[in-house]
Amino acid sequence: MLKAFYSSATGMRAQELMIDNTANNLANVNTTGFKRKHVNFADLIYDTHSPPGAAGANGIIKPIGLQIGSGVRTVGTTTLFSQGTPMETKIDTHMAIEGEGFFKVTQNGNISYTRDGSFVRDDQGRLTTADGYLLDPPVTIPPDATNLSISAGGVVSYQQNGISATGPTIQISRFPNPAGLQNVGNNLYIETPASGAEVLGLPGVNGNGLIRQNYVEGSNVEVVSELVSLITAQRAYEINSRAIRAGDEMLSSASDLVR
Repeated sequence: MLKAFYSSATGMRAQELMIDNTANNLANVNTTGFKRKHVNFADLIYDTHSPPGAAGANGIIKPIGLQIGSGVRTVGTTTLFSQGTPMETKIDTHMAIEGEGFFKVTQNGNISYTRDGSFVRDDQGRLTTADGYLLDPPVTIPPDATNLSISAGGVVSYQQNGISATGPTIQISRFPNPAGLQNVGNNLYIETPASGAEVLGLPGVNGNGLIRQNYVEGSNVEVVSELVSLITAQRAYEINSRAIRAGDEMLSSASDLVR
């Protein structure tokens, strides 16, 4: 009976985490470059009364065993890096990555990575995020530059005093396991041992994505799917709470028998 309480309690806790994750996904449905997360679960250890294949009293091998589980645990969350919808902004410093890769940005020597390409120019003409993280390798555009163009391959060009000029080429970072990157907020990720080492390269080369100027990448959250997950988790939470109540009623009935 106590096992039923414990198993149902783990189920309720798991569904709480599921609802928390789904709520966060929905909250970021309009966040530029946001990638939704999926919660992974695993069953807990089993109480094995009789293993499958054990010999019975008559020597016959049992085709099935008797195992009672102990509930569920949350293994982790997986970031799903499927492509978000490109959204046109008509701002010449905005960029969306179509395909794999991240923009590398730095602030005070701290390196981060992002899919949010809503860059702006700072007071020195350098491309930065809205929070002041500098694009790395740095790209500086003169204040009097006009007709800024960023090619799909990352080549920066512009007009200055009527003369065509070319700036640094924007590069893209990739990782062997992008799901191993750690979220740190503000649309940023940092490298971890699980992600593997950064591989910096040109857009469109060796599997890197291409750059699309005047666009930013929208969130990859699918509202309908998240709402279905939310309803499913809510129902599972309710069912587990009912199992606890059922166990409590059975325990009360058993106690009444010995009075």
